[in-house]
Amino acid sequence: MKKKIITGIVSIFALILFLAPGKEDVNYDDFARCLTEQGAVMYGTYWCSHCKTQKRDFGDSFRLIDYVECSEYPDVCTEKGIDGFPTWVIDDAQYPGRQSFSRLSSLTKCKLPKEVNK
Repeated sequence: MKKKIITGIVSIFALILFLAPGKEDVNYDDFARCLTEQGAVMYGTYWCSHCKTQKRDFGDSFRLIDYVECSEYPDVCTEKGIDGFPTWVIDDAQYPGRQSFSRLSSLTKCKLPKEVNK
């Protein structure tokens, strides 16, 4: 009897999770496009875990970010004085490390999508 009750409860929770509306993905295209238009550039490497996380923050919209892969273009990064990854360059100022969307927005005046908590 207990087994049937537990199975029933688990089934109900599974059904609720399955039928519950999922959170829609936020589209960051406009934000990413604006960052690029404002001259923001992200310097990073393929092996950098913080770079990977920053890229994941943008999802598919990262394709719109002006990005320099320092393992492919080390001279460009050296010339800019980039020695840590990721590093954002905005108005000739360097901002090392993963940057929150709020920080990038305040530095560039680019408007955030409403659902952003990053």
